[in-house]
Amino acid sequence: MLPPAEKRFLWINKITIISLFVLILAGGVVRSTGSGMGCPDWPKCFDRLVPPTDVSELPAGYEEKYIAGRKAKNERFAATLERFGNKELADRIRSDERILQHEEFNAAKTWTEYINRLVGAVTGLLILGCAVFSFTFFKTKKSIFIWSVINVVAVGYQAWLGSIVVSTNLMPWIITVHMLLALFIVGISIYTYFKARSLRDKDLMINHTSKGIKRLAAFSLLLIVVQIAVGTGVREEIDLISSSGDTPHRSVWLEQLGEVFNIHRILALISSVVIVLLFFVVRSRFASNTYQSKFTNLLLLVLLLQLGTALILSYFDVPPFAQTAHLVLASLLFGTQYYLMLLLGTATWKKI
Repeated sequence: MLPPAEKRFLWINKITIISLFVLILAGGVVRSTGSGMGCPDWPKCFDRLVPPTDVSELPAGYEEKYIAGRKAKNERFAATLERFGNKELADRIRSDERILQHEEFNAAKTWTEYINRLVGAVTGLLILGCAVFSFTFFKTKKSIFIWSVINVVAVGYQAWLGSIVVSTNLMPWIITVHMLLALFIVGISIYTYFKARSLRDKDLMINHTSKGIKRLAAFSLLLIVVQIAVGTGVREEIDLISSSGDTPHRSVWLEQLGEVFNIHRILALISSVVIVLLFFVVRSRFASNTYQSKFTNLLLLVLLLQLGTALILSYFDVPPFAQTAHLVLASLLFGTQYYLMLLLGTATWKKI
């Protein structure tokens, strides 16, 4: 029987993990619909807590005001990069005229971005709640408390980075960092949830795992992270192609992609082979009713769905819904693989 305080932590942590994946879904919808600049300022939207629904509700002279504010924030960001020795990147931000381009008001895009921000705000509060409730583990498992607090700091940094994404008019490399940091936050939440469960749930404690399986799982996870990073690069190229006006039709987008797309496909093949290998190795060592086998089954299912969205993107002209599904499934693949890796490491943790 779990103590009430631990039960509350597990409950809010589980809700937080779900909320994080919903947030990634919302972010995917924002990006696939081109709604990233639906709100030109941050954290408010057109300087309002509730955004406008019609152009007549826009504040007077908002274009000049937000462009001036964006320029000032970018200068501060560039100066920070320069202080850390990255003058080339700072100069690129200062000289990129696209950053200050104004986007016409579109109510649908505005509300799509606004809903994304609302989900983000709720998720941030949930992560703060996890940190508060994690204090119950301060004496029994201090790492749960420490990582929960680190996650609050990471979310604060992610929020600031979100404001930079807006001020730089969706500068590609910042979006990539934004995505990878989101995975880091997901990973911490999964880690603290697992550590809290493993204190009491003895079904998680399997003692016949081997270093070979753990290393294979870790390698598979690394491949997934690299694949997501490269995939974000592919998406950045697609965004540049789609906004250039030279190749407006989706059917030719993939043909215009550079070497990063080939790398993405090669990594997808390698990652798929490793996951299938991991599936058979785990199923040969663990009974079908163990958590290890169940999460391996889930991992294979998510992989098959992910490959399905890849085929749809390749052969059906990169439809927006498939772009979003591809991103969400990649995140679920990361989360499932990471939890499986933690499960396969329980034997080591039991000795600690």
